[in-house]
Amino acid sequence: MHRHLALLAYLLCAFITYVTAEHSFENTAIVRTVELAGSLVHVRTTFVVKALETGSMIYAFALGPDEAEKTSFFEVRLKNEQTPIELQHFGFNAQSNTYLYAAILPNALKKNDNVTLELETVQTHATYPWPAAIGQNDEMTLKYETGLFVLSPYPTSVQRTKIRSSSPRIKSYTEPSNVEAFTLDAPVTKSGATITYGPFSNIPTSALASFTEDTQQRITIHFNHDLPVMEITKMKRAAEISHWGSNLNIQDDIWLHNAGPQLKGHFSRLEHQQQTYNNRPAGHVLRAFSVMLPTGVRDVYYTDIVGNVSTSHLRASPSVPKGTKGKQSSYLEIRPRYPLMGGWNYSFTVGWDSPLSDWAAYDKRDGRYVVAVPILTQFPDTVIDEAEIKIILPEGATDLEIYPPYSPISVKKSMHSTYLDTKGRPAVSFFFKDLTDRHAGFIYVAYKITFFEHLRKPMTIAAVIFGLFVLSSAARRMDMRIRSKNY
Repeated sequence: MHRHLALLAYLLCAFITYVTAEHSFENTAIVRTVELAGSLVHVRTTFVVKALETGSMIYAFALGPDEAEKTSFFEVRLKNEQTPIELQHFGFNAQSNTYLYAAILPNALKKNDNVTLELETVQTHATYPWPAAIGQNDEMTLKYETGLFVLSPYPTSVQRTKIRSSSPRIKSYTEPSNVEAFTLDAPVTKSGATITYGPFSNIPTSALASFTEDTQQRITIHFNHDLPVMEITKMKRAAEISHWGSNLNIQDDIWLHNAGPQLKGHFSRLEHQQQTYNNRPAGHVLRAFSVMLPTGVRDVYYTDIVGNVSTSHLRASPSVPKGTKGKQSSYLEIRPRYPLMGGWNYSFTVGWDSPLSDWAAYDKRDGRYVVAVPILTQFPDTVIDEAEIKIILPEGATDLEIYPPYSPISVKKSMHSTYLDTKGRPAVSFFFKDLTDRHAGFIYVAYKITFFEHLRKPMTIAAVIFGLFVLSSAARRMDMRIRSKNY
């Protein structure tokens, strides 16, 4: 703990003296790979780093304001390592006009030592339809914008950026200008669905306001996209833990939005049927999609405001032992009541039951239950703008402890009452923004519940039945007539 606090203090001092940061490291090479899609854009940047001083162990990353605003997921790890590196976020730095992040290396480097870092980010709402409105039979195209150079507080020997489109049909891309100081070759090349910018050589410290104003350029890729751009504007998840039923019930209320180009003109059912018959679906029309559910789910339901939607199809997978590695999942194919055109919305509910034993464990040392509650259901290439995850614990649960995988925006505690409850069930609600597929994880909830609390429900039922019996017995012995026969 003392070492960690001392390290944080050193980290603060290092960033206060940010102007000397470029003397700690040198980037031997930087390779940025951008995977274009619809609602989400995955970016992986590899930094080959050389230490210029003995004892260097704090490496700084920089993102421009536009990129930082779109970045929802940020993770750093050593190459070929699975465990992420500890990361500190220092917010906006006025001197560099960038947002700064610091990765704490597990071991201090010696002078001239090399290390390879992999930075993975996920950008949300980074693409937009262009044109903004198209006809029902037209192809959908999207645009993506980013900076030409990867910003860094350290000088870089070689740098290149690869942008991979979801389709080789790329309409246009930006040709950089005034880059003769960094390359004498063609600054951009195209090969299939990949656009490569660079390599650029001998780039000075770029995380400076002067560099971003004088040298940094914006590049734009205009590409075809054959899949709908889905966004979940709001999701409300309720996870109810029941020991008597040995069950974990999860229900998601979802507000879905097709963020593709808006429909120009009126919707034609005839054209839609012709597209389906000729197997030429328009990319901006959302007909159906599949979501991954946990193994062992049962009693799955899919409803909307009208009622049960019978056009869904479930491929269930049986429960697997805890700790089993693999990608087993149950698949639910969701087909809305009507095709969703660009700009249209659709709200629905998906729920299921699952054996509590698949998610819960009991710690005999302190008599505490630990339940892992999944944060979200993975929708394909979809961002969740706002999410509320409400975990409803058994009645009488005490000594509550919660362990979310990352910090929520806010946490709210409340009481939830349902049938046969006497004092209500404790509930905890977590609020998140801009969730992606990389945020799929578990909220671990630990609590204690006494033997008496386990018996509270059957005792309540017995008391109700006994009370009804006493009431009916008393009612039979009472003379309810207005007049007595002896009168």
